[in-house]
Amino acid sequence: MPSLRDATLEQPAPVRAVANAVTQWIDKLGSVWVEGQIAQVNRRPGVNTVFMTLRDTVADISVTLTCQRSLFDSMNPPLVEGASVVVHARPSFYPNRGSFSLAAREIRMVGLGELLARMERRRQLLAAEGLFAPELKRDLPFLPGRVGLVTAPNSAAERDVLENARRRWPAVQFEVAYAAMQGTRSAAEVMEALDRLERNPDVDVIVVARGGGSIEDLLPFSDEALIRAVHGMRTPVVSAIGHEPDQPLLDLVADVRASTPTDAAKLVVPDMAEEAHGVTWARDRLRQVIRQRIAREQEWLGQVRSRPAMADPRNLLTARTDELDELLARARRTLSHRLDRAADDIGHQRARAQALSPLATLQRGYAVLQDAHGHVVTSVAEAAVGAVVSVRVADGRIHATTDRIEKASLVGEDPHA
Repeated sequence: MPSLRDATLEQPAPVRAVANAVTQWIDKLGSVWVEGQIAQVNRRPGVNTVFMTLRDTVADISVTLTCQRSLFDSMNPPLVEGASVVVHARPSFYPNRGSFSLAAREIRMVGLGELLARMERRRQLLAAEGLFAPELKRDLPFLPGRVGLVTAPNSAAERDVLENARRRWPAVQFEVAYAAMQGTRSAAEVMEALDRLERNPDVDVIVVARGGGSIEDLLPFSDEALIRAVHGMRTPVVSAIGHEPDQPLLDLVADVRASTPTDAAKLVVPDMAEEAHGVTWARDRLRQVIRQRIAREQEWLGQVRSRPAMADPRNLLTARTDELDELLARARRTLSHRLDRAADDIGHQRARAQALSPLATLQRGYAVLQDAHGHVVTSVAEAAVGAVVSVRVADGRIHATTDRIEKASLVGEDPHA
């Protein structure tokens, strides 16, 4: 293959020769330390290589950065987009695609990236303690009597909160506690303002408002002492820092996070016009329901009054009176029949008892002979001549003395024997 220096218009060098030469030149660079900002992270499933874009912090220049998945996963805190890093990497050129990239062997966060790393480590520690638990979040009061506001004096955030809140609910009252919203004294002053509002029993909710800023300006709102102070407050806190890309830790520990101070004003007080419209709608709805209920009851009452029983209630009494007379007559007939059958039964039983009575036998001419001791005499052997006896007949008793005794003959026996 001819040298690239020997290439001419008549004998040009092939693409592969140029690509191979570029590869050799780049390989001679060896490993270098490169500073930049992570602009994009792409973790492809099943691939052991993580692809990122490393962007220059000043110029609009970027290059592909690759590293092993184990190196990427071992970083604590995790590497995120926007982090400033210093990378120890080896430049590589891929002839097949004609692309240039850096293969990272070591990645260190510096500058803003180091700040983000510290914030992430702090977030992980505080989250592990449960300071950001969702169950600790408290609901805001529907209509607070007094709203506490922590913000910088004469700031746009203060105007936004006050104007928008009073526009929504003119009667709302504010207790403003001023504090520095950035700088070394910011966290301490914000904690003092929160403590002052916390001690005021009239304050129902507290808003911490700032109109956004860079990550360095927002560092006081990730201060651990401030986070723990907000966690220990009894009054609900609304965080209205107004910075969407970077979320300070105050947003995580606050009961409610507002995207902007204006949004915070909408969250802490209701809209009077909207509430008035809701009251009007509810009142109209209540009237409509009451009218419908009255109409249904009137219709039902009309139906009840149109019934025959309600038109003349005596009809029911007349029908029941006739029914009662009929039942009474049936009861009397039934009782009379039962008494007649019972009388007949008694007569039959009396006749049977009379038929079985010894008196009936005596009335037919029979008599009962008893000795002096009252014993019934059933044989001539039991009596003697001259004995005193009594004869029991149907209507009385006859006392007598035996003169003679005759023994009756049996059937077939000679009576004179």
